Amino acid sequence: MSDIAIVRDYVQSLPKYITLCERNYLRALKLLPPEEHGAQRAIELANVHYVIEVQECAKYTTDIIIRQTSSSSVFFPSLHLAVRLYHDAKVAEVIHHDYHQRIKPSYRYPNPNMHQKDEKYQINAFLADWFMACLESGKVPLNWDVNNGLV
Repeated sequence: MSDIAIVRDYVQSLPKYITLCERNYLRALKLLPPEEHGAQRAIELANVHYVIEVQECAKYTTDIIIRQTSSSSVFFPSLHLAVRLYHDAKVAEVIHHDYHQRIKPSYRYPNPNMHQKDEKYQINAFLADWFMACLESGKVPLNWDVNNGLV
């Protein structure tokens, strides 16, 4: 008999991913500058400076850019994330990172660009960690009225 290895594609857990994106949305609302094109908010985290900038506002979405403006080390590349907030679904997800093309839900592994199988989930989990670090120990004025005065 011959042993046949069955290679299965990575299948993302949608409930786990949606929960992560919902939590990112709530965290993002606390850190967002006023929702108008070009508005910015400066954040200092561990002596590194970041800027959150509103790129585009639409009825149901807001696109923001999170970029690092000062370098912590010459060995680490600067952070650059494009995040889209979907107000109707109340989720936020990374749509671009470090000027790359759109992130696919999953990748075959190995691949020429060495993306991880669950790279989209990992990048959004990083965004969640970054938001938590900003909220817990970053120097930033927070938006406490995340319901726009409805409550």
